[in-house]
Amino acid sequence: MISLSYTLALVTSLLQGASTDAPQAKPQDKPTAGVALTVYSSADPASFDPQRWMQQQRQGNDNVWGVPGYGVVKVVRSVEMPKGSGVLSFTDVAAWIDPTTVAFLDLDDPKTTVIEQSFQFDLVSPSKLTERYLGRQVVIRSPIADTFSVYEGTLLSATQGQFVVQMEDGVHIVSATGAQITLGELPGGLLTKPTLNWKIANSSGGTHLTRTTYQTAGMTWRADYNLVLDGTDSAADMSAWVTLMNLSGASFMDADLKLVAGDVHRIEPQGGGSGGRMLGAPRVMAMADEGGFEEKSFFEYHLYTLPRKTDVLQNSSQQIALFPPVANFKVVKEMIFDFTGGMGVSSEPMMDRAFVFGAQGKPSVFVHFENKKDEGLGMPMPAGKVRVYKIDPADDTLEFIGEDLIAHTPRNETVRIKLGEAFDVVGERTRTDFQLDSAAKRMSETFRIEVRNQKSTTQSVVVLERMFRWTNWKIEKASAKFDKKDASTVAFSVDVPAEGKKVIEYTVQYSW
Repeated sequence: MISLSYTLALVTSLLQGASTDAPQAKPQDKPTAGVALTVYSSADPASFDPQRWMQQQRQGNDNVWGVPGYGVVKVVRSVEMPKGSGVLSFTDVAAWIDPTTVAFLDLDDPKTTVIEQSFQFDLVSPSKLTERYLGRQVVIRSPIADTFSVYEGTLLSATQGQFVVQMEDGVHIVSATGAQITLGELPGGLLTKPTLNWKIANSSGGTHLTRTTYQTAGMTWRADYNLVLDGTDSAADMSAWVTLMNLSGASFMDADLKLVAGDVHRIEPQGGGSGGRMLGAPRVMAMADEGGFEEKSFFEYHLYTLPRKTDVLQNSSQQIALFPPVANFKVVKEMIFDFTGGMGVSSEPMMDRAFVFGAQGKPSVFVHFENKKDEGLGMPMPAGKVRVYKIDPADDTLEFIGEDLIAHTPRNETVRIKLGEAFDVVGERTRTDFQLDSAAKRMSETFRIEVRNQKSTTQSVVVLERMFRWTNWKIEKASAKFDKKDASTVAFSVDVPAEGKKVIEYTVQYSW
């Protein structure tokens, strides 16, 4: 039998972080029997697709260790504890359990110790069964045209898609393709479920309440948000969902469910694995309405607790509301030209006259909102994908207008979502002058930016300009007001009239 054994030698109390001399919980403080599940995720919202993983699983392509996340399972149950030395077996653990993370505690007698632990996973399968029948009598029926040939004898080998059978008239090699094999009674030592065995030392015996904790691979979650803009693009409704995936090889029925959001560090085993262990104390609690999660700060992360029990079935994905829908909160639409996007400041004065950005372009379209309580929000938002829709008044249906990713976003921060590029607003950037005085260590550059609006309404547009030639610069003159965004960027905000245009001209001087 395949087995992983770990001699624990009186360290159960260390696994639980307490000694037998520590004050024990009062009877009323004991947890009730049941299952609690905490799921950690390191999934990249841009590339992680639960349905793709489910399809691979259905096709038999097990890559569970590659699932970007893991679960921590806590099971409280009553068991018949042997008096003295004995063995306890649990057969409902996840198939992808990490046995080194198992912690066992007798809640009725903390002096109970685990002497040895083993994880047995030699499960029943066709290949395992045939391996166990080597040297034993079998009957094989192999198809030939419309009938069968029968081979009855001693099974010598079952590899490479073939059976080797010793019969009275000699040795026969039979193709396993389409063959039917009849075996005798099931040999001992085979299991139908992964099993944890503990060798226990206990002084009292009888029915005891116990708690088992372990980590398992094959579990993760992802947040998805749906944003619906109103007719004026100034307000929106939002709903948020969690997609929970379970490929751990076990179902968790009537479970208490928690999700952890944040970058939790965990030592990665070679060849895969993800997630981490965390410690800390809870702080502020944010209560969700019925159907959503309760959120609270936990150490440097955020913990989302479902205020009801749920069934988490194996080999499945399910959607659960992250928080109740939020209606009619304020959003702002932005059109932003960034002709020089991505340009950083040169490490020395860039005096090359030929280096210039002059092009036509379209503005990127964004919407942003403040994740604040007075806007009906104010709940930390886990990283995820935001899909944006708008109602078509012609038939009152939702039409998709763009999507973007957000990082983990605390409360009271701005959420900005890129939707695409404008169709009816265009711009053109032209350099109209360049002056260089090397002796005086000075140069200047003049630009003309024309923004044209072919829509039937006035459009507010922001033009970002980056002073990338050198660190010491000054805007000598400008035809429109601007704001300095950082050490090398200014923003011109202009209103472009319907079917009209707006021209921005400015001169920047560099010195060194």
